[in-house]
Amino acid sequence: MYFDVHSDLLYDVTRRRLAGERRVLERRHLDRLRQGGVEGLVLALWTNAESQTFWRETGSARTAADRTRVMMACAREEFDECSGVRVVHTVREAEAARAAGKLYAFLGVEGMAAIGGDVGGIDRYYAFGARLGMLTWNEENALATGAGGDPARGLTAAGRQAVRRMEALGMLMDVSHLNDGGFWDVMKLASGPVIASHSNCRRLCDVRRNLTDDQLRAIRDTGGVVGLNVYHGFVHSDPARQTAETLARHAVHMAEVMGIGHVGCGFDFCEFMGPPDNEGAAGLEDASRIGELFRQLERLGMTGAEREQIARGNFLRVFQQVLG
Repeated sequence: MYFDVHSDLLYDVTRRRLAGERRVLERRHLDRLRQGGVEGLVLALWTNAESQTFWRETGSARTAADRTRVMMACAREEFDECSGVRVVHTVREAEAARAAGKLYAFLGVEGMAAIGGDVGGIDRYYAFGARLGMLTWNEENALATGAGGDPARGLTAAGRQAVRRMEALGMLMDVSHLNDGGFWDVMKLASGPVIASHSNCRRLCDVRRNLTDDQLRAIRDTGGVVGLNVYHGFVHSDPARQTAETLARHAVHMAEVMGIGHVGCGFDFCEFMGPPDNEGAAGLEDASRIGELFRQLERLGMTGAEREQIARGNFLRVFQQVLG
C-alpha cells in the first residue's frame, strides 16, 4: 500500500464542481487510486494557475485569495459527499480511517501567494485542516521565490516569520517548489523535519525543481523525506528515458545520498489535467500504475522492507513526529 504525499485532485474537484458535477472523487478517481494500492494521500490547495479557463469562466480568477476561498468551499462540499475519503490531521486518525476501509487524506498548501505578507493567513490554513505547506509554487510572492524565479532571492522577512509560525503550529514545511536561495534560508531556520513532497534528483535530471545532492543531504539532516515525482520532465531530459525505471534510479540515488529512511512518494499525477505537458513517466501514467515503480525498485535490488519504507513508512514516521 502507498501513501502519496502530493496530489492535485482538489484542482479537479474544484473545476468539475464549478461546472455542476458532484461526488467527483468517488465518480472519477477513487477506483483508480484503489487499483494502484493508494491507502492515503495529501490533497493540495493549488490556486496559482489563474490562467486556467475554469477560473476565468466562473469569475473566480481575480486574486489567489479569491481562488483559494473557492477551492476551500468546493473541498468542504466534496468531503461531505464522499464517503470513501476521510480527512485526517494525525497519523492515528489516518490509521483509524485505513482500518475502516477509507482512503485517508491530509490537506496541504501548494503556494501561499493568497495570504500576501500576512503570516496570520497560516493560522487560517491550519484551521481549514492543512498540516503541511509550501511558501510558493513557482512564482515570486511576498514570502519567497519559487523555482521559476531568481534562484538567489531568499526568504523575505514575512517568509521567515511564516517558517517560524508553521513550526509553532506543528505544520510540516515543504520545500518542493522553493528556489535555491529560499531553500537554504529554510534550512537555517528549521528546528525539525523538512520535506520535499514531490521532487527528484538534479544529478539525474538537471532542472530547478529537482534537488542537488547537497540539498538532499540537508533534508536528511533535518530528519525529513523527499517524495519521488512521476512528472516526465523531472525524470530525464531524454524523452526515451522518461520511464518508471529511470524514476526508480532516482530513488536509488536518493537512498545512496540520504539513506533509505529519507525516500518516499509524492507522485504529483496530473493526467486528469490533460495533455500536453501533464504526462507521467512511461509506465506511470496514472495512479493505477504505481506498482510498476516498485517492481523496478525490486529489479534494482531493493528489499521488501526497503520498498515498504519508501511506499509509506518514511513519510508516516515524519508525519507522526511533527503532527503528533
